Amino acid sequence: MAKVPRSFRLLSELEHGEKGIGDGSCSYGLKDSDDIAMYEWNGTILGPPHSAYENRIFSLSIYCGDRYPDLPPLVKFESRVTLPCVDQQGFVNFSRIPSISNWKRDFTLETVLVELRRDMAAPSNRKTPQPPEGSEYPPADLEAIAKQRKL
Repeated sequence: MAKVPRSFRLLSELEHGEKGIGDGSCSYGLKDSDDIAMYEWNGTILGPPHSAYENRIFSLSIYCGDRYPDLPPLVKFESRVTLPCVDQQGFVNFSRIPSISNWKRDFTLETVLVELRRDMAAPSNRKTPQPPEGSEYPPADLEAIAKQRKL
């Protein structure tokens, strides 16, 4: 099977993201429409119902490095959240999310957002006390961190 180039793959994901995902509980798109290399993305997750995350909108920054989709994107919550897979700076640790811990090339930005939302709704996380609504993590240079992590 032929390997789809990064740019074609991201164009397809952009088109899909602009149309909206399923029930609208997750969305994503380019941070800057002039970013022809499609490195920086924004994501949004609506907190799952019947959980401590309900009625909250979580903003995320996503950086797709040159090796995406062979390697996962760098994902950072901008909105503060308490989840086992999110560190103190807001970065997502994929190894802590069983369904995507072993990254596969066919996983997408949609996969990442949907699985994060599913993790929020998991019985072990759904009642976890959350930081005050509206609080955010400090800004970070995603490009520099992605290069440091060789993504």
